[in-house]
Amino acid sequence: MSDASSSGGQSPRIELNVAGEQAGSRLDAFLAGRLPHLSRSYLKGLIENGRVTLNGRPVRRAAKRLAGGEVLVLQLPPPRPAEVQPQAIDITVIHEDEDIIVVDKPAGLVVHPAPGCPDGTLVNALLHRCHDLSGVGGVLRPGIVHRLDRDTSGVMVVSKSDRAHRRLSEMFKQHQVEKVYLAVAVRRPGAAELPDSGRWDTCFGRHPVHRKRFTSMREDGKQAITEYTVLRRYTINDWQLVQVQARPRTGRTHQIRVHLADHGHPLLGDKLYGGRTTRSLPDRLRPPRQALHAAELAFCHPRSGRMVRFRSPLAADLVTLLENIEALAAAQ
Repeated sequence: MSDASSSGGQSPRIELNVAGEQAGSRLDAFLAGRLPHLSRSYLKGLIENGRVTLNGRPVRRAAKRLAGGEVLVLQLPPPRPAEVQPQAIDITVIHEDEDIIVVDKPAGLVVHPAPGCPDGTLVNALLHRCHDLSGVGGVLRPGIVHRLDRDTSGVMVVSKSDRAHRRLSEMFKQHQVEKVYLAVAVRRPGAAELPDSGRWDTCFGRHPVHRKRFTSMREDGKQAITEYTVLRRYTINDWQLVQVQARPRTGRTHQIRVHLADHGHPLLGDKLYGGRTTRSLPDRLRPPRQALHAAELAFCHPRSGRMVRFRSPLAADLVTLLENIEALAAAQ
């Protein structure tokens, strides 16, 4: 793939060669696979607006099948100024350079604007701090290459240049980013005890009934892999709790929450997946948000290629939760 961006106000140009083994692929699927930093809806808009040519001729059908051997050229529109307004929201910055900014996201902070949450997000805060976020992510998501759930705390990386955005997006897509989470879960009555360590490799997708939820039990789902280690076990009355280190090898939405819940151990405070198990716990064991923290993030720096690792200390509310658990367990 050649990827040349023109200057002087002209639109960036991307050229892609279609390999013979990719014959039969849909145009939109091929583009999404080669350009993971661009959303499918964005790519579809490029196709429909005649900004994609196939061997020099515009192609306007996203479903067109490729024969192999073609040359595709995308003419991207000039980056639009972000419509999201900067807001003076305090954020903790772990690291910043000309390519990336690494932040310690608190629980309760949404990553980017979305329906029902138009502002007060991490993106609003970053636009106030940085004037050079990557525009490739789109108007509402400048610089965003991955996300944490609203009520998950911890380390996140955001791109500040289009080059960094492309390289980081590809690393996340190819599962080349090391992620370490800390979680506190409760054993559901009747569930099997969680082994000391393990690896879940499942099919993941939307829940067939509850549309806000996901499940790791879909026959037609996408692969989801989580490796875990039990760090501590606690017994409080009839409750069995576990402190877990989780290493997701893929990045599905709610992946750790779903894998633990589907294996009989929902996170403390998880209202979506915890059900009656977490609602019936004593107040001191019911945090206001799911007990999940992104503790470490490691990847090859998009400019130097060196492996870098960033850490976030366990959030204060989860420290308090563990202190409560240990005190109650010691009193047994």
